[in-house]
Amino acid sequence: MAVRIAIGTATKPQFIHHFRSTISSTAGNYKLKVFKASASFSSSPAPRKLILYSKPGCCLCDGLKEKLDAAFSLSSPSSIGDIELQVRDITTNPDWERLYQYEIPVLARVREDGVEETLPRLSPRLGVELVQKKIAAAFDQ
Repeated sequence: MAVRIAIGTATKPQFIHHFRSTISSTAGNYKLKVFKASASFSSSPAPRKLILYSKPGCCLCDGLKEKLDAAFSLSSPSSIGDIELQVRDITTNPDWERLYQYEIPVLARVREDGVEETLPRLSPRLGVELVQKKIAAAFDQ
């Protein structure tokens, strides 16, 4: 039996996953046994997502990947460690290749509504700290 419940200010419906009980009778005494009740409670927002469109052999792409790796592990007030990075090889999808073949590396953030939004191009000369700040600012909009 699945029951929909709302708790507090959670933005998504919560569910009781599994609830099962039996009534047993032993010499006229009735007992209610509850086997399991579990609920998922998640008030944390959906993970923030960043997409990097690139292709093998692209030196600009490789340089940006290295800076992003460093920026994700860098601790600072502009931390972006909670952002999920997805690297997409444009040669595996004709639509991506058509759109980005002359533009890579391309960064896009995935908005809360699921729509990808292309971010302004980052200069290859930017330091890791500035890359981190620009990515963080893009998600704070």
